[in-house]
Amino acid sequence: MSAVAGAGPEREEALAERRAEPGASAELTRKIARIADEKQGEELVALDVRELVAYTDYLLLITARNERLAKAIHDEVYARLKAEGRLPARVEGEREARWVLLDYLDCVVHVFVPETRERYRLDRLWGEAERLELGL
Repeated sequence: MSAVAGAGPEREEALAERRAEPGASAELTRKIARIADEKQGEELVALDVRELVAYTDYLLLITARNERLAKAIHDEVYARLKAEGRLPARVEGEREARWVLLDYLDCVVHVFVPETRERYRLDRLWGEAERLELGL
């Protein structure tokens, strides 16, 4: 599997490949949560959206106290997973750092500053999703 996959058939193929490894997406989500927790991320919530959407398995929501910390969380997650040979398919918002998205295919990471998290309320939007226990 390519470390980076785009949208469309390539993404579907990459997701199917990852889903062939039971528990891999949950373990990746927990790993990213641990990294964010170490960088002082707050209010970490992992939503299991496998039954709701086809584009990912988990949404990981993280609050950073400010833009600088959001960027630091992004940088740490990116660097540590890159060291393992895993790059996100897409990164958005890293420049402004009010809502940073890292798309690791089977886990989409959202790092928000408090005002942005409150405005978009993804926790409520995906309220029917089960929560993954992160063990933090």
